Amino acid sequence: MNTIRTLIRTPALALFSAALTLGTSTALAQYPERPVKLVVPYSAGGAADAQARLVAVKLGARLGQTVVVENRPGASGTIGAANVAHAPADGYTLLYDATAFAINPSVYRTLSYDSKRDFQAISLVSLTPTLLVVPVKAPYQRIEELTDAARSGHLTYATPGQGTAQHIAAAWFAQGNRIALTHIPYKGGAPALTDLMGGQTDMMFSNMAASYPLVKAGKLRALAVTSTERVAALPDVPTVAESGIAQYAVYEWNGVLAPAGLPAEVAARIEQELRATLQDPGVRRSLEDLGARPVGSSSGEFRTFLDEQMQRSASILAKAGITKE
Repeated sequence: MNTIRTLIRTPALALFSAALTLGTSTALAQYPERPVKLVVPYSAGGAADAQARLVAVKLGARLGQTVVVENRPGASGTIGAANVAHAPADGYTLLYDATAFAINPSVYRTLSYDSKRDFQAISLVSLTPTLLVVPVKAPYQRIEELTDAARSGHLTYATPGQGTAQHIAAAWFAQGNRIALTHIPYKGGAPALTDLMGGQTDMMFSNMAASYPLVKAGKLRALAVTSTERVAALPDVPTVAESGIAQYAVYEWNGVLAPAGLPAEVAARIEQELRATLQDPGVRRSLEDLGARPVGSSSGEFRTFLDEQMQRSASILAKAGITKE
């Protein structure tokens, strides 16, 4: 998990500075000559789509070409990812993916692409922590009270579905505390939160962008945050790691990838302009308004991050007894 802490704490300007020394070649000068397609493998209107669209506008302005967002949802993002994996490696088809990208190899028995071999990491765009929330009528005021209750009785937790970031967060929480929790998967975060507020389930790890307004409105109670450090919006809410689970950190992330084999100078140009886009104050404010923390990593840092995420997801789901579909 050291990669996450490094990405958060390293000043963005330091991350960005190396890209400014790039040379110019004929191939680089010609790219891009036509609009660039940014594939979002999730439905329009969702968190990934919202981020992709605000990033695309500024990135397109920097590249001097329109960046067109194309939604290709389905099968936890694997349909859109496959589309990009099999596209020409010329820089005109990019993938704006999210947390499921690193989890899917542990959930699906077969994929039409190799998550490591068929993609080139460009940059990690953002990190969004999740909140451990309970109904306001629940008797738990602190995370320790929740874990004590789980040891003396059976508690349920809601998620937007099996193999999601929220599922990973809850499974790791249960394993770290040596407690048994019953998983109640829903078809999406909204119905899961609705039932949680109604007391049909006991707890949930929820995307902060979705759950924070409900906490602020007094409809849910936040017991912990999954980030490495407390968040400014909820300074009195401890991290899960503070409760005793060493190295615990779970984020929903978004990043840009390209088909493997992209010419080095084209890949460097996209990385440079994407990282510059994430330095734009307006883009940063807009991402923060969506509950995300802008990052703008190097391609190498993003590749290391992805490898760590895949390994951790595989380990946690295996311990939870989740088998591939």
